[in-house]
This record gives sequence, C-alpha cells and structure tokens, in this order.
Amino acid sequence: MKTDNNTVIGFVLIGILFIGYFWFSNRQQQAILLERQRTEDSIARTKAIAAPPADPAIAKSDSLRRDSLNILNAAGNFQSAAAGSEQLTVIDNGLIKITFSNKGAQPKSVELKNYKSFDSTNVVLGGSAFDNISYTINTSSTQSSPTSTLFFSQPAISKEADGRQIVSYNLSSADGQNITHQFIVKPNNYMIDWNIMLNGANRLLTGNSLNLNWQVQARQQQSDINYERQQSRLCYVEDGSYDFTNAATGATESFDRPVNWLSVKQQFFNAAVIARNNFNSGEIGITVPEDTSRIVGKAVANMKLQLPQAASATIPMALYYGPNEFNVLKQYNLKMESIVDLGSGMFSFVKYINRYIIMPVFNFFAGFIHNYGWVIAFLTIFIRLVTSPLTYTSYLSGAKMKVLRPELDTLKKKFGDDQQGFAMQQMKLFREAGVNPLGGCIPALLQIPIFFALYSFFNSEIALRGQSFLWAKDLSSYDVFARLPFSIPFGFGNHISLFTLTAVITSFLISIYNMSMTPDQGNPVMKYMPYFFPFILLFIFNQLPSALTWYYTVSNVITLLLQFVIQNYIIDHDKILAKMDETRKKPKVKSKWQQRYD
Repeated sequence: MKTDNNTVIGFVLIGILFIGYFWFSNRQQQAILLERQRTEDSIARTKAIAAPPADPAIAKSDSLRRDSLNILNAAGNFQSAAAGSEQLTVIDNGLIKITFSNKGAQPKSVELKNYKSFDSTNVVLGGSAFDNISYTINTSSTQSSPTSTLFFSQPAISKEADGRQIVSYNLSSADGQNITHQFIVKPNNYMIDWNIMLNGANRLLTGNSLNLNWQVQARQQQSDINYERQQSRLCYVEDGSYDFTNAATGATESFDRPVNWLSVKQQFFNAAVIARNNFNSGEIGITVPEDTSRIVGKAVANMKLQLPQAASATIPMALYYGPNEFNVLKQYNLKMESIVDLGSGMFSFVKYINRYIIMPVFNFFAGFIHNYGWVIAFLTIFIRLVTSPLTYTSYLSGAKMKVLRPELDTLKKKFGDDQQGFAMQQMKLFREAGVNPLGGCIPALLQIPIFFALYSFFNSEIALRGQSFLWAKDLSSYDVFARLPFSIPFGFGNHISLFTLTAVITSFLISIYNMSMTPDQGNPVMKYMPYFFPFILLFIFNQLPSALTWYYTVSNVITLLLQFVIQNYIIDHDKILAKMDETRKKPKVKSKWQQRYD
C-alpha cells in the first residue's frame, strides 16, 4: 500500500507539535523552580539576619544544664548525691594501678604496669567516657536513677596485715537507705573483689532484682588492629560450661541460664565481671567501628541478679583486668583459663596437644633460655624428635624411590599412555624394593594437627608479646622486612615478612627435592603442583606471627638435613638393587584370590 503524502506531512507536523510542547513545558518548569529557589533563599537570609547563629559553647552549656536537672529530678531521696565533683583515688598493688571514681563508686581505669601497648605506653583497660559499670536503684516511689550518675562519699581506705587494700564508698538517702561499694585489692593480683551492700534492698530494687549494666570499650593494644579484632571474643561461663562468640564483626548473646562470668577478650588482654552467686539471665553485645579508629570494639552487657526477699543484702562480685595468661587465669578456679585460645572449632582437639605437650615443653625451655627465638628453635627440635619414628620410615621410602627413579622412567616410556599398566608395574617395583608409596603422606598428615596447635599457641602465648629475635621486633606478630605502597589482596597485606620468605623458600627446596625422587609426570598440572603449594604459603603466612613462620623455617631446615643424611649416608643404593634382584628370582606365590581365577 502506498503512503499518502498528506498523511506523511500530518505525522511530521504532529511530531513537531509534541517536541515544541515538551520544550516549552520544560522551560516553564525550570522558571518555576528557579523562582521557588529564589524565594526560599530570601526567606533563609531573612531568618539568618533575624536569628544570629547559636554559640556552640552556649548550646553545650544548655544541654549540660538540662542533663543536670534531669539527674537531680531523678535522684529523689538521693538528691544530695546528684550534684558534686568527681574525685579520683589511685590504688597500686604492684601489678596494676587502679583509678577509682566516687562518681558511681567504680573503677575508672586500670593500668597494667608490666605490659606495654603498641605505642610503648603502659596498657590501660577502661578509662573512656563509654566505660561504665552500674545498676539502677529506686530513688523514690516513682523515680529511679543509675548509680553511675550519683556521687558517693569520699572513700575510706584501709590496709590489712596481709597487704590487702580495702576501698569503701558509701551512699545514703534522706529516708535511711544505704549503699556501700567495697573493693578489696590484693597484692600482686589482677582480680578485684567487689561487694555491693544494700541496706533497704527491698525498696532500692524493684522485685529484689539488680540489673547490672556493664560497658567496656576495648582500645587497640596491638600494632595490627584488624588482626586484633579477629582475635577478639565475648567469653562466658553459662550453666557451668565455657563458651564464646567471635566479636570481629559484632555479636550479641542472650542468656536464660545462670552465668558465672562475662569477659570482653582481646588478643592478649581481657576485662571480666564475675558474679560469685551467678547472674540469672541477661545479654551482651559488641559493636565494631567501621572506621580506622583505635577502638577494637564496644561491648554492652545487661545482666540480672535475683536477690532473696530481705531488707538488706550483700552481693559478692569481682572484676578482672589483666593479661590472658593461662596460669594466672587458672589460679582463680573459674574456668577463666579457657579464655586463652589453645584450639577451638573443628580443631578444638589440638588444645590438648597445647595444654599437655607444647606448653610444658615451651615453659621448660623458657626456664633457662632467655631468648624466645631460641626457645622456639628447641621446641621445634623436640617436636621433630617425638615425631621422628613416624617420619623416618617416610623419608627412608622417599630415598628408596630416588634409587628406583631410573627404572620408573623406563617403565613410563614403555607404557606411554597406558596408565593402568604403568601403575601395576610401578606397584610391583615398589614391593620388590620394600617401598611404601603412601609413606610420604605421613609427614603431611602430622603437619595438620601440629600446625593448628602451634597457630593457636603462638597467637595466644603472651610471653612472646614484644619479644624480639633477629630482625623480628615482636614474635607474637608478623615481622616487617619491607613496607609496600599498596596492599596485595588474598590476605597478603601491604608488607613483606622475611620469616615468611624463609619458610616459603625452604618449603620450595623440599618440593624440589621430593620431585627429584619421583618419575616425570605426564600431566603438567601434577608436575607443577608441588611448586604451587609454597606459593600459596606466601599468602597464608605473611600475616601470621613470626614465631610460627620461624618454627616452619627451622622445621623445614631439619627436614632438608634429614633427607640429605638419609640419602647420602644411610641408604645403600647397591643393597637396595641387590634386594630387588633377589626378590625377582624368588618363585612367585599366588594369592588365594589369584588361584581362584586361574
């Protein structure tokens, strides 16, 4: 069908009209928007002239005044304690320096005198505005207030004959109710006993239930905050059993059974609250900042303590601020030594290897060797001696396979692509020479539990923290041989660890040696696979503690020496070949299975 010219002209005119309409509408809409913006700007300028900008200092002062009024109104019968000045008291017991505050009658910060942070200052737990431990009391029949907002009396401090220092804070109401916080600081101890004494408990606490609020801000103590976050946990004993939750990306735990204690655990330090008579229920959660601040995480716990119906009550509690040192934590008989991660998850069985083998041997050598690098070297030698009965036969079989390599290469050429025929003749040759083809698997299998045991141990052993060896400044962290201007993915990071390089190079040398003992592989993937494994180790090891990579370096050097000695001084090549000839000359005895099918 032919198109009429008038129809074409009509469509063109309609198109022009549509385009013109949309162009005009758009111009009109833009004009309206511009006029509206001018009006809004004019109003804003008028307001700005009429109301000058508020002074931030005045705004802050007004906010503080409102907060003070709210606290004063909520204080009820404790109004005399609602206003005051914070007074700090410092108690030193030899190991820790505790700063107590009369505001809330609580420890404000704890300095660990024998441990340094990554910035060379003493490790301090607590001390931020976020850190707090308090509970809510009824200040009247209709009002309540947290103890953290109330100013207790000046502390009464006494020192006992056994060296204990007792710090007591008191808070009294207008109608005769009384609260006492008693802290007992023992000499050379990381545990602080805390007794809460309530006179008028049935009126101070609703339903005789004390709801404890515990807030902890874990600050950075190690040089690598990301790795420290990975090692952080929320630990607790619920219904007599220890458990934990990884806190690297934030976590929350709820409890409906008795809880003995809670701990916010970092890689080498932890803060814990202990209820001598158990918490009845509660929850704890931790959030991890997404920025690059020096905060590992912020934890908040709300725990319930149910008290018997009585006018007065004493609640025995305790606070721990200290290192994750196995023997120190074990002495409290609270299962707190479980905080030290000696093996968890699917590899939790290695904690028994660490507890009963690695740790005693490590401590034995550390008793008379003062450099922990050499302690690790002697620990490595001990492990290799213990496992030598299993690994020796493997190395022996490997050395025999090197003797057989010319014959294996001949068989490979003879059978070509006939893999089944080659495999049968290869097994026959192994039997004649007394070679166990699976012998090489034994060292690899042994390495699995040993690796995870030592990985857990070296990540948790606080004795290694800050200990230098050769070029490594801290054996509990990776050594930095060179910094890169960029970060390499897949876990490598922005640095190069020299101990990682020594471990990888020695692993590569072992792979070369092992390949020299096996026949040429037809499959190119299988041929180069042994060389690929050391390359993978480069990414696995580069961010691990230098103690672990130093261990692997020493272990690999021992392996190379053993293989060299066995190959050159123990294996008699002529004797092996003579034994093979003798075996071949013997009459072949058929098995019952072969006889059945003959």
